[in-house]
Amino acid sequence: MEEQPKQSGQTEADDGAAKNSKEKVKRDFSGLLDSLKVFFGELLDIRSNTDQETTIQHIKEDIPIKGHNSWILICSIFIASVGLNANSSAVVIGAMLISPLMGPILGMGMSIAINDVDTLRRSIKNFLVMVGLSILTAFLFFRFFPLRDESSELLARTAPDIRDVLIAFFGGLALVIARAKRGTIASVIFGVAIATALMPPLCTVGFGLAIGNWDYASGALYLFLINTIFIGLATFLVLKILRFPMVRYVNSARRRMISRIASLIAIIVMIPAGYTFFKVWKESRFRNDARKFIHTVVAPYQFSKGGMFIENLSEVNYNEDGNSSIELVFMGDEVIPKNVIDTWKNQKESEYPVLRDAKLHIVQGGQSDSERKYNYVQELYESSKRELVNNETKIRLLETEVERLQKLTYNINFITLSEEVKVLYEGVEFFGFSNEIRTDFSKTDTIPAFSVSWKKDISPAQREKELDKLKKWLVLKTANDKLEIKELN
Repeated sequence: MEEQPKQSGQTEADDGAAKNSKEKVKRDFSGLLDSLKVFFGELLDIRSNTDQETTIQHIKEDIPIKGHNSWILICSIFIASVGLNANSSAVVIGAMLISPLMGPILGMGMSIAINDVDTLRRSIKNFLVMVGLSILTAFLFFRFFPLRDESSELLARTAPDIRDVLIAFFGGLALVIARAKRGTIASVIFGVAIATALMPPLCTVGFGLAIGNWDYASGALYLFLINTIFIGLATFLVLKILRFPMVRYVNSARRRMISRIASLIAIIVMIPAGYTFFKVWKESRFRNDARKFIHTVVAPYQFSKGGMFIENLSEVNYNEDGNSSIELVFMGDEVIPKNVIDTWKNQKESEYPVLRDAKLHIVQGGQSDSERKYNYVQELYESSKRELVNNETKIRLLETEVERLQKLTYNINFITLSEEVKVLYEGVEFFGFSNEIRTDFSKTDTIPAFSVSWKKDISPAQREKELDKLKKWLVLKTANDKLEIKELN
């Protein structure tokens, strides 16, 4: 009876100890969270070390494109054009280090963020001067420079890609954050951050105009404008986050009007920027899924009797209207079975939803005769020669296939051969030649087929003797023992 109170007291003591332990864990966890909050707050805080007045002053000083800045811009564009022409990334990077392109764009982003209409007007005027001077410089270089190859560095700037958008946006963030830091001297960072996204497209615009290719020029200009918008957007967002002071006007009505105009401009800029990002993201997603489909589904297909998949000539065509397509090029004598193609289409639709509406085109040499295959590859080679000039692998593949198809299509100098037959075989009345295409449904071959008819005064025994002699002579003359001779009478 005495042990019962003892057990009850012990239980209460245990409950108290457990409660104290839980409270201690909570205090420790709360302290850890507070420590992490303080750590990350100090790690990511940029407001405490921002010099707002000096930043605004420096950005305004860099807006004008005149005097020294204009000549530095001309030189940097020349250097970048040489680097793009020579396909040299190192030279392009060197041009970026001295480029003064960032001034007007930073000015536009800042003036919208702080409601400064006078600075916005100056920034737009100098931005137009900067673009015109850059394009003119690049145009003159590519117009009069004798070497104007379409290098991969140039072609990469003829269409926007989601990576270009990300480079522009995060380059703009790095640029403004570095500029806003108190006491910083980071002109190299400024040049690289802005020029990575802006200089090559401007040079490509000049290149497109110089060679008369409006698609190149318009594509590169579109890429430049997209990058400009995202750099300006990054500037606007950073200055808003850092709470830069708004420009105040004596006239309150004018202040409100300018504030509304600035807000409207910011919205107008953000809407196409967001729409463009969405469009580029959709295209990038489509192309990535198409590459995965080709590598995981199509490329592993095993040919058993001499065929090959030529990935370098296969094309992925994206169209936002829904007429996208994937064209796969196969060469060789083996025909891909219809059930395999149907399986590929089913996998495309079930495993890659983004590709569901894309049409799958299969181009395979085995579906046509050798002569048509030869003509197709020759035409493809000639039409693609300019695009393939910087890709030796593709050229070697096409030349190998042309050589293979030339062997399949047997060619002779029939006029000379027939004249010799007329002299050597007086009994021949008619002589003909053709390439006969034969297949056993596993491979296709070309047989040189000759036809001959004899004069009526030639006896059957003499015909047989002359025919055997003619065949041996043709085998020797053509170096082909597969040829056949048919008698027409």
